[in-house]
Amino acid sequence: MPVLSIFFGIVVRMWHDDHAPPHIHVQYQGFEALVHIEDGVVYKGRLPRKAASLVKEWCLNHQNELLINWEKAQNYEPLEHIQGADYD
Repeated sequence: MPVLSIFFGIVVRMWHDDHAPPHIHVQYQGFEALVHIEDGVVYKGRLPRKAASLVKEWCLNHQNELLINWEKAQNYEPLEHIQGADYD
C-alpha cells in the first residue's frame, strides 16, 4: 500500500482500487484507522485523540490532493506524496 505521508510518527496510506467512500488508512503506534477524506473523521478503527486531531486537520488541509490521489488510485496510477503536518 503506497505511503502518501508520514508526520509525527503517523503513517498515511492509500490502497489502489479501494472501496468507497474515499478514505485513507492511518497507522500510529500500534493503532490503525480508516479516515474519511471528506471530513477527516475516523470511521473504522481507533487513533489516540491527539493523533486523530492531527490527522483530521491534515486531511482537511490537503483534501484536494487526497481526492486527486483517490482518483489516481482508482485507475491504478502512481500516487503523489503529500507534505506532512510537520512539513517533511
